Amino acid sequence: MSTVLDSPARYELDALGTSALLLVMDPARMNAASETLRDELAAIDRTCSRFRADSEISRLRRRAGRTVTVSPLLGEALQVALRAAELTDGLVDPTVADSVSHLGYDRDFALIEPDRTPVGATRAAPGWWRVRWDPDRGEIVLPRGVGLDLGATAKALASDRAARRCAEAAGCGVLVSLGGDLATMGDAPEGGWRIALADDHRQGWDRPDQTVTVTSGGLATSSTVARSWLRDGRRRHHIVDPRTGDNPSPAWRTVTVAAATCVDANTATTAAIVMGASAPGWLDRLGLPARLVSPEGHVVHTADWPNTQEGD
Repeated sequence: MSTVLDSPARYELDALGTSALLLVMDPARMNAASETLRDELAAIDRTCSRFRADSEISRLRRRAGRTVTVSPLLGEALQVALRAAELTDGLVDPTVADSVSHLGYDRDFALIEPDRTPVGATRAAPGWWRVRWDPDRGEIVLPRGVGLDLGATAKALASDRAARRCAEAAGCGVLVSLGGDLATMGDAPEGGWRIALADDHRQGWDRPDQTVTVTSGGLATSSTVARSWLRDGRRRHHIVDPRTGDNPSPAWRTVTVAAATCVDANTATTAAIVMGASAPGWLDRLGLPARLVSPEGHVVHTADWPNTQEGD
C-alpha cells in the first residue's frame, strides 16, 4: 500500500473502514478542504456501504426485481463499477457481494474475528451483465438474489471525487488518500508528492519498500496481505475471483498501479490480482506503470514504472 511522505498541511480521520488523509498545499485553506472531505466521505458511506442497513445500496437490494431510481451519487458509483467490469472482462465484478460475504467479509473489517466455521462450496458471482442499468433515466433493476459490492471501485471513486471537490474548495493543489489509494488535483509540491510503498500503507513510514513521486492523477494498491482474516484455518482476503467466488491463486501479494484517475488505477490493481501470472503482460499492453510483488517478494515492473532501488 502507499503512504504519503510530504506534509504541506495534513488532516487525517478514520472513514469507510480505513484511514483517510488530506494534504493541502496552502495551510490557510485546510478548514475549507477538510470540511469538504468529511462531507464527501459521509455521502459515499450513506450511499455505497453494504454494512449499513440504511445505506442506499442496501435499500436497493431490498427492492431487487423492481425498477428503482437512484441518487446521482449511486448512479455515478454504479456507472464506474459496471465500466470497470466491462473493461476487465468481468474480472472486477460488482455482483460479488455474496461471494465475499461467504468467505467471511460480511461486516466492517474491524469487526471480523477468526472463525473456524467451514467455508463450504464457494459462490461464483451472478455476473455484472445481469444488472439492468439505464444511465439516462438513472434507473436500475437489480435481479432478485443479487447483491452489489462496490468495494473495488467506490473507495477509489471517493478519492477522485474528494480530490476534485477539495481542490475547488481550497483553491490550491491537494492530495486525498483513502487506505493508501490516492488521487491528486491541482499543483503538486516541487518534485511531486513523495509516496512510500509497502504491503500495508500503515508500514510505509517506517519500512517503505520503494519511494516514488506522483505529480498528477491517481495511484492505487491492491494487497492480499493488509486486509485479511482467518476462516476455517485458512487466511482469506477481500479480493475475490468472480468466476469462482473464491480468492484467486496467489500469484501476487501486492500490485500498485499509476493511472489518470484513482478509479482506473484501482480497477487495474484488482484485475491484476485476479488475473495472476498474465497480469504484467496485460498491464504492459495497456501502458499502465505498475509494481507487482509475488508472495516470495519478487518484484516486477511494467511500462514506465520508476526503477529506483527498492527500499529507497
